[in-house]
Amino acid sequence: MKLKEHFDLKNNIMTRNKKITNFDVHLDKRYGKKGTKTRDKYEQGFEAFKLGAILQEMRKEKGLTQEELALKCGTTKNYISRIENDASDIRLSTLMRIFSDGFGKQLRINF
Repeated sequence: MKLKEHFDLKNNIMTRNKKITNFDVHLDKRYGKKGTKTRDKYEQGFEAFKLGAILQEMRKEKGLTQEELALKCGTTKNYISRIENDASDIRLSTLMRIFSDGFGKQLRINF
């Protein structure tokens, strides 16, 4: 490879790498810095999404349908579906019962 071709290739790679950002930088640009209303709203929504995904994954690992899990926990299939699909206004007591009665696990919350 000629020296000029090598230099051009190196500059092209460096230029492309400048466009790469980490996810936190992306979130800062899209939703604002941590602590702003927009970012806090995003973070809360993401936590609800994660909770729903965890619940769904655990339910499937146990081989349970939403209805079967609901029956074990004394709630409804609709309620389980709402949690798995990122619904808000979930009662903490019901969520704790789902994890304890449905999965035999204890729900821990960290701040």
